Amino acid sequence: MPDKSASYEDNITGVFYVDNTCIDCDACRVAAPDNFNRNEDGGYSYVDKQPESEDEYQMCLDAIEGCPVDAIGEDGDE
Repeated sequence: MPDKSASYEDNITGVFYVDNTCIDCDACRVAAPDNFNRNEDGGYSYVDKQPESEDEYQMCLDAIEGCPVDAIGEDGDE
């Protein structure tokens, strides 16, 4: 289960976030490339743009489903 208190500071404030259990597998960046990015130095993904449409929101939900370590949360600050 994702832990909002352990989310990366890189995450843009909003509903979705990535926590520190991310293993940098690239699944979220493939599922929602407009919303997730990679921290090159840290080797993890983070939310760099909150969804702005229903399509983007669904792609972020797809990213949650595809995350092998359950590092993406949908209970962030709105």
